[in-house]
Amino acid sequence: MLKNIPKIIPPELLKILCEMGHGDEIVIADGNFPSASIGQRVVYLTGNGAADVLEAVLKLIPLDTYAKPLYLMEVVKGDNVETPIWDEYRAISKKYSDADFEFLERFEFYERAKKAYAVIATGEKALYANIILKKGVVVD
Repeated sequence: MLKNIPKIIPPELLKILCEMGHGDEIVIADGNFPSASIGQRVVYLTGNGAADVLEAVLKLIPLDTYAKPLYLMEVVKGDNVETPIWDEYRAISKKYSDADFEFLERFEFYERAKKAYAVIATGEKALYANIILKKGVVVD
């Protein structure tokens, strides 16, 4: 057992976060995201919400300070969807970085996610709750 590791983080995700280098990206995906067909490596945390996973991951890795580190999938035009989870994401990310979100068109998001180091598949029910994080440099 280790100290100070959030209980939500399983050993396989801890290994992946350790393996990631500066500039590598990881996707935290909602329950509708095609994780298995897009992810090079997929960790299933389907019993957890995406905001809880985001909080746990950001306790362990820094966000990039040289490039934009946070990406969301923008709402498709004509799709009448509320995105209150984005406010949760913003509140969580502000604890760890001053960076704001960049928005990617749906298929642009999918293409970027295909290049991500890993995908964390959550059981998040909120729509448009997918987020990409770019890992920064550990300086502590």
